[in-house]
Amino acid sequence: MDMPRDTMDRLTDEALLALYATGDAAAARELTARLVPRVLGYAARLLGDRTEAEDVAQEAMLRLWRAAAGWRTGEAQVSTWLYRVVTNLCTDRLRARGRRGPVGTDDVPEVADGAAGAEAGLIEADRMAALDAALAELPERQRQALVLRHLEGLSNPEIAAVMDMGVEAVESLTARAKRALAVLLQGRRGALGYGEGVGDGG
Repeated sequence: MDMPRDTMDRLTDEALLALYATGDAAAARELTARLVPRVLGYAARLLGDRTEAEDVAQEAMLRLWRAAAGWRTGEAQVSTWLYRVVTNLCTDRLRARGRRGPVGTDDVPEVADGAAGAEAGLIEADRMAALDAALAELPERQRQALVLRHLEGLSNPEIAAVMDMGVEAVESLTARAKRALAVLLQGRRGALGYGEGVGDGG
């Protein structure tokens, strides 16, 4: 018998994965709802292609489901593991493509509008399109680190686990990426309402 939804909300990703391994379909639905929007947005920013990002997110989740039965509790966070799989899948696709794909506004993941008015929504869409276009011009590893840190909200140790590198290397990579992004956005700050703090901060 599946666990009630309000109970599912309080469980960790790892607990949900363990339940899925025992055949709990509700746990799979809850974990999918939590993780897929995050990894889909991440993949879309790395690839610049919404359709490819959806394929990557689906493949990453399939790998997670296959790993569920043998998951070793406490060894890795589910989300960190999944980000690493997505990063590797995106890297493989970019290498096969032989170039970094440009990011267009049609490829940007949709974000719930909430209470924002139409004008505010358009301004925010312009900002995100400019940010995604600038991100697409960064070297691949810088783009990965910056998106994980500032758009996905991962900590430096989590990023180190995803990207298979030391924490100090992550800090250096992220700092270089922020400087490069600030330069790329320099000419668009005024028009898009960005303050002088773009590219700064932890």
